[in-house]
Amino acid sequence: MPELPDVVIYCEALAERVRGQTLERIRFLSPFVLRTAVPPISDAEGKRVVGVRRLGKRIVMALEQELFLVLHLMIAGRLRWLEPHVKPPGRITLAIIEFSSGRLAFTEAGTKRRASLHLVRGEAALAQFDMGGIDTQHVDRAAFAQRLTSENHTLKRALTDPRLVNGVGNAYSDEILHRARLSPLALTRKLSDVEITRLYDATRAVLTEWTNRLRAERGGEFPEKVTAFRPQMAVHGRYRQPCPVCGESVQRIVYAENECNYCARCQTGGKILADRALSKLLHDSFPRALDDG
Repeated sequence: MPELPDVVIYCEALAERVRGQTLERIRFLSPFVLRTAVPPISDAEGKRVVGVRRLGKRIVMALEQELFLVLHLMIAGRLRWLEPHVKPPGRITLAIIEFSSGRLAFTEAGTKRRASLHLVRGEAALAQFDMGGIDTQHVDRAAFAQRLTSENHTLKRALTDPRLVNGVGNAYSDEILHRARLSPLALTRKLSDVEITRLYDATRAVLTEWTNRLRAERGGEFPEKVTAFRPQMAVHGRYRQPCPVCGESVQRIVYAENECNYCARCQTGGKILADRALSKLLHDSFPRALDDG
């Protein structure tokens, strides 16, 4: 799922191309992507784009007459800016949004059709999409600590809960926790003041660094390679590869459709966290620490 750095870059690239332009037409290739009926989607056509902004992991295009087009990419949704001679991708295109300056293809790989598009009128209607999580780039350490400890969850769950933290998902939570040298299973209300400070600093640093890196990579072009797996990442998606800090193999916990990657040496004092699938399979042979392997 595109997270804060990716969504920021999408918003910047879109703003460069559509701000001040007219949204001429929205053509749907999949009827399931449109999730609202009032106001009708035709109300957006012929309106000028007055701004593009991020709302959590959503992309919001503000139009004249207080209309807001809200795109949620979910896991497999992506955006592609189409040059005049380029045909949209075949089966994966959900909708084509045509502007006076060009065309935007809203795509989604796979068949689950989780990506969505809403049209709402007014800031009050737009506010329903705000899950309430704090923007870590714009709050101080005290506000971060208060929100983090408002509920007692594992750090992995807390960082990826949009009601608590804004814009962070599976990938960047792994990177943040590795930078902070904290276990993904540590409980929020058991953190020391020093650990909370480390987490606060790591969250801000990782998101800023990756936003700047992705901005430099696109170099004014529309982002094409939006992925949660990047070779420069420290631990996410790097199971069994060496940790860039200590050289130990990166570990993982598999759950639902996701996995959590971490370094046992840097984050858990050498303890290997129980992977439900592997520990059930291996029983007593499941290693509890790096030195047991």
